[in-house]
Amino acid sequence: MNRYPVRIKVADCQLIESLGDTARNTAAILEFSKEADLHGVALICFPECFLQGYVVDPQKSRELAIALDGSEFANFLSQLRTVRAMLIFGLIEIQEDALYNTAVVVEQGKLLGAYRKTQLLPGEKGIFTPGRQFPTFTVEGMRFGINICYDTNFSQCVVSVAAQGARLLLCPANNMMNIAAAIAWKEKHNAIRAQRCRESGLWLLSADVTGEREGRVSYGPTAVIDPSGQVVAQAELGRPGLVIHEIPV
Repeated sequence: MNRYPVRIKVADCQLIESLGDTARNTAAILEFSKEADLHGVALICFPECFLQGYVVDPQKSRELAIALDGSEFANFLSQLRTVRAMLIFGLIEIQEDALYNTAVVVEQGKLLGAYRKTQLLPGEKGIFTPGRQFPTFTVEGMRFGINICYDTNFSQCVVSVAAQGARLLLCPANNMMNIAAAIAWKEKHNAIRAQRCRESGLWLLSADVTGEREGRVSYGPTAVIDPSGQVVAQAELGRPGLVIHEIPV
């Protein structure tokens, strides 16, 4: 008899962006994780580089970067031990002298693994080193992988996950843009991701920031897209919130 459920609850979080305030962002992760736990969520996804904020200044990024095998990250993980849901969230990682735009997978305060963004934007290339691998993970019998934001513009990134038998793709994102670009791209993010779903047969769960700063804005979107490319659940554009949806295993 299969001990896994037929369907599982997953969640994605749209949050106010905060740059350089790790304590505030940690508190947000904990707050929304506890809310997800109340609803029996098995997995929850947070935005790109959310732990420290999406910082693309070379010096500041290095100052904020965290080593996954260091004491600072271990202390952070200890705060997540009481969270039942599996967590996926973005951070700025340092290993030796290289910086990475990374998404980590954490379960009850234990690091299960990490994915490093492979497709870097022009503004990221002088700061981050691209990742080379597409690890997959399992939650309650369902295999999933990760693409970070711009990765989903490239079919091969999604195919590399689907080829390993994954059912779900997680997409931590940060679409804080100048206002004109944000308006122009408001409807395009889901359209691109929907195309990847149709190509791969995967469900997709995206998590984005929202808010405004210094002539820039992010509307989202934070959404759940099914394998046919249909948006089946979405947070209200421009507002923080938690999206919960059941998907078949």
